[in-house]
Amino acid sequence: MKNTTLLNISLLFTLLIFTGCSNIEKKKSQDKPNIVLIYLDDLGYGDVSAYNNGTLETPNMDKLANEGIKFTNGYASSATCSPSRYALLTGTYPWRNSEAKIITGGSLIIDTTEVTIPKLLKKNGYETGIVGKWHLGLGSGKIDYNTTISPGPNQVGFDYSHIMADTQDRVPAVYIENGNVVNLDTNDPIEVNFSMKKERKNYGLPTGLKNPELTTMKWHHGHNGSIINGVPRIGFMKGGEKARWSDIDMADYFLNKAKEYIQKKKDEPFFLYYSLQQPHVPRTPHPRFEGASGMGPRGDVIVEADWCIGELYKTLEAEGLLENTLIILSSDNGPVLNDGYYDDAVEKLGDHTPAGILRGGKYSLFEAGTKVPFMAYWKGKIVPNVSNKIISQIDILNSLSKIVGSDYQSSDGKDLSELILNNEGDGRKELILEATTRTAYRNGDWTMIPPYNGPAKNENVNIEYGNSLEFQLYNLKNDPSQQNNLAKSQPEKLKEMLSDFVKIRGKNFSNIENLILE
Repeated sequence: MKNTTLLNISLLFTLLIFTGCSNIEKKKSQDKPNIVLIYLDDLGYGDVSAYNNGTLETPNMDKLANEGIKFTNGYASSATCSPSRYALLTGTYPWRNSEAKIITGGSLIIDTTEVTIPKLLKKNGYETGIVGKWHLGLGSGKIDYNTTISPGPNQVGFDYSHIMADTQDRVPAVYIENGNVVNLDTNDPIEVNFSMKKERKNYGLPTGLKNPELTTMKWHHGHNGSIINGVPRIGFMKGGEKARWSDIDMADYFLNKAKEYIQKKKDEPFFLYYSLQQPHVPRTPHPRFEGASGMGPRGDVIVEADWCIGELYKTLEAEGLLENTLIILSSDNGPVLNDGYYDDAVEKLGDHTPAGILRGGKYSLFEAGTKVPFMAYWKGKIVPNVSNKIISQIDILNSLSKIVGSDYQSSDGKDLSELILNNEGDGRKELILEATTRTAYRNGDWTMIPPYNGPAKNENVNIEYGNSLEFQLYNLKNDPSQQNNLAKSQPEKLKEMLSDFVKIRGKNFSNIENLILE
């Protein structure tokens, strides 16, 4: 009996120690916030109603902005998608990587040795996942979609990935989970190419160019390849019938995968990169959102995206995670209306201003190309406020590094964790902005665009590129719409800006001949 009693006491003592250690470990893991990075596609500065520039209503994004930190000078690094996504995940300017251009079926542009947000967080005890649009390339060379595709998201730090390869307007129109096409029938292999040469390259299948009568969405420019679900795409695809996505169900599909990820990983610190496809073309709202905005499909998919964000918020709330979850929301670049399809985006715009009072848009070196909605929310931690400080998406990696207790800092990014969490600090002083390999410079209230050859406007999308054979210099405090070029009237300021720009960018930043740097 005595021995039994001693054994029971010993077991109880061991159990108490084990429970105590377990609680310590649990508390330790809870000290690190869950991190949800919500990234929209082509959402403009004026598309979120919290910014008081447009007429669309986005109550769920507004909640994050108005109950967190709303940044009025938040920037994507680039005015196009793939470069911005590269910069976001690596904390590195995209113009440093010659491969960081818009991807169409190309190889992975992140070197697998590079530090990325998911790699850094994984090293610091996080589960890491991506759900949604990828658009950073896959594999190395020609991609075989009928085998496990590598390298991809899983090779640059994500434990879990459920993605589409590029964008909704490109083939292959399939989902890829951890490198494998979802629902692929091996007896119906996928073939993909993007060549525009001769009939043999499009597999003899219907295309938007040859068979417009088979489309339910008419192409305007560029999107005249394989027709899938009535939508002509960029590129040609054969096979994979059972694996093909349903466009109108895509928002629900990715939302459900994001919710499942949160529910599975809720007991450990997790990072979720929730990369929405809206409002990029083709705009295919679910029928329950058709007509919701009164602005046609572009407005409807923004309303749909806002609803998805609200549903994700509800999931975090239901799982008791809101008080320990940092949510950051932004967009990969500025807005565009007609970006390849006739979908009434222009005709039904009404009084809405996707770019607000800003000049330009997607593809542009003017402000609307890269100045985007940018907000941070953490219930009970971040006090509601508005920040006019300059912050870039390349700063997210360094800021998260500090928040989770890591010492790593990329050379291009800044640690703005205090600004994000407490609205303290000065933010960025200067920033280089990029649009299709061209670069411009912001420093304080001033922005400078060097001379570039090429058309002044992208006629297909009706957006000014920012190209000019003369320098452009604007004071954004007095002239946020960039209407008054001060380059000639402020030569000393121009010289100062150019000198500071070249210190970062290097003297070979432009192909303009006879450019005077001294």
